[in-house]
Amino acid sequence: MLSNFALEQQLHTARQELSHALYQHDAACRVIARLKKERDEARSLLAQAERQAPLPASAATANVSALSNGKRAAESEDMGPGGKRMRPGVSDSIIAELTECNAALSQQRKKRQIPPTLAPIDALERYTQLSSHPLHKTNKPGITSIDINLSKDIVATGGVDSSAVLFDRTSGEILSTLNGHSKKVTSVKFVAQNDVFLSGSADKTVRIWQGSEDGKYDCRHILKDHTAEVQAVTVHATNNYFVTASLDTTWCFYDLSSGLCLTQVQLLYFSFSLICKVFHYNGHLAIIVCEVEDPSNSMGYTSAAFHPDGLILGTGTTGATVRIWDVKSRGNVANFDGHTGAVTAISFSENGYFLATAAHDGVKLWDLRKLKNFRSFELYDQDTPTNSVDFDHSGSYLAIAGSDIRVYQVGSVKAEWNCIKTLPDLSGTGKATCVKFGTDAKYLAVGSMDRNLRIFGLPEGDDASTGS
Repeated sequence: MLSNFALEQQLHTARQELSHALYQHDAACRVIARLKKERDEARSLLAQAERQAPLPASAATANVSALSNGKRAAESEDMGPGGKRMRPGVSDSIIAELTECNAALSQQRKKRQIPPTLAPIDALERYTQLSSHPLHKTNKPGITSIDINLSKDIVATGGVDSSAVLFDRTSGEILSTLNGHSKKVTSVKFVAQNDVFLSGSADKTVRIWQGSEDGKYDCRHILKDHTAEVQAVTVHATNNYFVTASLDTTWCFYDLSSGLCLTQVQLLYFSFSLICKVFHYNGHLAIIVCEVEDPSNSMGYTSAAFHPDGLILGTGTTGATVRIWDVKSRGNVANFDGHTGAVTAISFSENGYFLATAAHDGVKLWDLRKLKNFRSFELYDQDTPTNSVDFDHSGSYLAIAGSDIRVYQVGSVKAEWNCIKTLPDLSGTGKATCVKFGTDAKYLAVGSMDRNLRIFGLPEGDDASTGS
């Protein structure tokens, strides 16, 4: 009887302690929920304050005067709280300009039809290599980025040899080799107007090049706002602004004419404590508290692209997440998860409905109207990443580069996206790094880990407008 009584007493005591522990756990969960809410509210208020706070005129003057001989004198810039550089911010007039551009492009898109000059499917099925051009140095081979000035048929390449090359596809001649970066050029981009060219590099800088009548390009600005490799450069549809994305976990919004960084965006995350375990030990209630750090703190940016209408920015990260931003508010409005490995490239379709993203595990297609993944292509083995994706300007075709180059006919959310052509990587490296459609998809420009630019299309005399 006494032993039973003692056991009942112990059971009663254990129940009381368990009840108390559960109460403490519930209270801790409520506190954590409240702290999370306060954290989110603080983020929102901070973002709003950064957008609204004007930069003093003296600071703006200092920033402009810091551009000397094409270089940004970072040491002379005014510094804000915490040692951070002060930025002028995106003004109401700039937001109005972006909004007007969006409205005009959206209206045009509703009336736009597929051009009759677009290469038909049967033409792409017959594409073959037309030419190969050794543009970069042999001691540091590798083309990392490609862009095309469609109006002039000029192809730009960025190389591991730290140079950018401008190549006239029609004449087959190199127009200019742009030197100045100290490490590999990771991104190249034409500005459609004013003969301006942009290059981003692993040396943490971005260069703005100005073309002249004699065909030469001079470096107008060197931008040193990032503290790690610049991985992507993308130009806004106004051709007045551009964005750079870096492994330093920030992206910068620039004014093209002045080379001034108007705002530098970084998501703010806070660590917080979680009660991981509650238990009874030696007659006392014990609580293990874990400090939790949001992993998004360490996600650098590996790719970036503007939506065709200009009010949405997409960025890929080292942590396999695709982030969608509202350009006007610089707010992170959506995140797409599901990839494995860094997101190496992103491309918006011309109709604005689809986003294609590439990573180590292949390509994913996202419906921007419903913010969900509707199709995935696992193209290569687990050791072969997908390096590049590109919609053609009409939004009819999608090109993918990895260990080979594949061209798909664009379908819909429900309709199939059929592979209409697979082109081999003829570099011998097994790694096609970048791909870009030419005008009306009449050719494909491909870069690989050798030093050659390759052009794929129909042989001369083969009419692209008719079948074989």
